[in-house]
Amino acid sequence: MTTELTAPHPAAPAVAGHRWRWIALAVILTAEVMDLLDVLVTNLAGPAIRADLGGSPTVIQWIGAGYTLAMAVGLVTGGRLGDLYGRRRMFLIGVLGFTAASAACALAGSPGTLIAARVAQGLLGALLLPQGLGLIKEMFPPEQLAAAFGAFGPVMGISAVGGPILAGWLVDADLAGTGWRAIFLINVPLGLLAALGAARFLPASRPGHATRLDLPGVALLSVAVFLLVHPLVQGRELGWPAWSFAMLAGAVVVLAVFARYEQRRQRAGRDPLVVPALFRRRAFTGGLVAGLAFFTALAGFSLVFSLYLQLGLGWSPLRAGLAGVPQALGMVAAFVLAGAGLAQRLGRRLIHLGLGVVLAGVTGMLLTLTVAGADVTPWRMTPALLAVGFGMGLVMAPFFDIVLSGVEEAETGSASGTLTAVQQLGGALGVALLGTVFFDGLTDSVSHAVRVTLLAELGLLLVTVAGAFLLPRRAREGAGGH
Repeated sequence: MTTELTAPHPAAPAVAGHRWRWIALAVILTAEVMDLLDVLVTNLAGPAIRADLGGSPTVIQWIGAGYTLAMAVGLVTGGRLGDLYGRRRMFLIGVLGFTAASAACALAGSPGTLIAARVAQGLLGALLLPQGLGLIKEMFPPEQLAAAFGAFGPVMGISAVGGPILAGWLVDADLAGTGWRAIFLINVPLGLLAALGAARFLPASRPGHATRLDLPGVALLSVAVFLLVHPLVQGRELGWPAWSFAMLAGAVVVLAVFARYEQRRQRAGRDPLVVPALFRRRAFTGGLVAGLAFFTALAGFSLVFSLYLQLGLGWSPLRAGLAGVPQALGMVAAFVLAGAGLAQRLGRRLIHLGLGVVLAGVTGMLLTLTVAGADVTPWRMTPALLAVGFGMGLVMAPFFDIVLSGVEEAETGSASGTLTAVQQLGGALGVALLGTVFFDGLTDSVSHAVRVTLLAELGLLLVTVAGAFLLPRRAREGAGGH
């Protein structure tokens, strides 16, 4: 799921407006909904998928982590491919490929096949999503851009609320014997409609003078990310063998090689995947630390909450989906409030305020589950979930704008792509790290597992609080915050 609405690459000059721009916006939003649903529903359907296909508990983690990892790596270059070969062309390839990968997920007969299809979904989603942002900048005149980007909020909010409920109902209803497969099958008609709409209504933009791809950089970054996440997911199940620690150490080494390579590439006059100077800016490095910790906590909470309700309390997927509605509603309310001017007035203080609300919500959830135990009800969890969702929305609303305000204008494209990729990487780490903490705690009891995981969640949030102090006080305070 991507939330950053700053174009990840320089856009074409604004024009009077594309004739079919509002219909084209609906096509772009359809693609965004497909991505968001595929993040939300797989957390909810994970137990049902494993019960059908078999495999160890790590299957549930890889179904989510495979998708977000592939997207994290692919997003860095997805926008540049649109610049090189045309955004409509890349949008069409992305949406048709994503639809085909969704069908492959629905037809998967083994855990390995499903995980491979999820990786393909992530890569094609990384090709698809950045094109929409650039196309909006092309199609809409300046006075309508705010309204166009503003349409994302309500659509994403409705999807966040309705997606888990729809997924739970589809799994429970077992329509025509499809069970969990229906959550992927719904992408097929959505994707085909989006492809037809794209072919008819999106402007045929010409390839621009984009920078060439840094393929060695992409390869190094992909290896580093795999070396980091794979042992976090598989190490616990195998008793933390020596190779798992060797892979974690190897991730650090490869990242160092990647940084050195990017510096040499820039000195040679070629465009790096990530501008090295960004990491000398306090605002940007603080944003990366805070963002990685926060999105790890966000994704981990979503997965573990769903696992606890279904594996621990024995709730059905539909009941578990309904139980999570207060969190989604809280997040939507926060986005509305922040968009009404609160983000501009408070700046960085809104991020810290939101983190305080999330900390209170997670603490409330911990106390609620400890006191209620197996007798917990959706109503008893509602106040804590509302606080968690509301606080997360307050953090997310100004976050990207504030972080990007601390970099120079010429670095915005690289910074935006890197920050969005870190968001996805945080999602993968949340599934890997907090999922591993949860499954490790199951050796004692489910209640112990969820309590330990919520304590780890609190630790990640405290890291986010510390990292946020490095951010500019407000958006557009001035670039170059060293």
